Amino acid sequence: MHKFLRAIGFSKVKREDVKELVLQSVKKNDSRGYTMSLDDVMLAEFSRDVGEGIGITAAGTFSEDDLFHTDYYYPYLRGTDVTSTEDVSVERHAEKDSYAGICDDVRLGMSLIFYVQNKIPYINAQVSGRLPIRGTTLTLSGLSIKGKILLPAVKDSGESDEMIRIQKAERYRLMKSARNGDEDAIEELTMQDMDLYTEVTGRILQEDIYSIVYTSIMPYGVECDQYNILGEIVKVRRIVNRISREQVYILTLLVNDLTFDVAINIMDLLGEPKPGRRFKGIVWLQGRINYPSDDE
Repeated sequence: MHKFLRAIGFSKVKREDVKELVLQSVKKNDSRGYTMSLDDVMLAEFSRDVGEGIGITAAGTFSEDDLFHTDYYYPYLRGTDVTSTEDVSVERHAEKDSYAGICDDVRLGMSLIFYVQNKIPYINAQVSGRLPIRGTTLTLSGLSIKGKILLPAVKDSGESDEMIRIQKAERYRLMKSARNGDEDAIEELTMQDMDLYTEVTGRILQEDIYSIVYTSIMPYGVECDQYNILGEIVKVRRIVNRISREQVYILTLLVNDLTFDVAINIMDLLGEPKPGRRFKGIVWLQGRINYPSDDE
């Protein structure tokens, strides 16, 4: 049984109930997709919402007699905003016909790996020889089964929002130049990192780490698409799973200048979420690759 089912409101579901949930996702689906694989196998995905933006996807294959066989399923949260406009690469998982996406957004300084929610358009492009597709965007989302709310960090009163925005834009420009091999940009970034290290080393002796670090995202455990995140809450929604009647928070977070939604069962969240406060927790990161309209 998928452990992140509780993130979308199925905390009390039993193993024998999961089969029925998956079956209903196929029979009463809200969206579906089909494609032929490179091995001439008919692949299909059926998704059913159980609440506003949350649901279960069943993925599998059709046999020669047109019977659908479920290979696996997963819970999902459908994100609401574009998180990144950087190009994304995709790799198939080894054990089943699911896919991982890799996004190299310079605002993070690392490769972000996520579980691909919409594999069908990618496989279509792969079979028809249209890869790589340029001009895509990425909408990230996450599921969490344990989190807590932290109070806002007091930011430096000498820095206005406009000054912070200008500093971030300049660093973003330097990082893009450095990625293209600009040695002056690399040197400038190195000096900035050394200054930042010196400042943090001095402050950590007298301050709590969460008063210094406003937001962060770090890989968690051995599964490459799970992250330990600390994000500022931008918006809070409370929705109800119409099957279990459990309540789920949908938190729109700002994490290292990236914006995405995270779903967590109200029973698994310690504290009251409000805009301006921060969320800290472990998140299974998912993503929907938004292809140009002619490649949907």
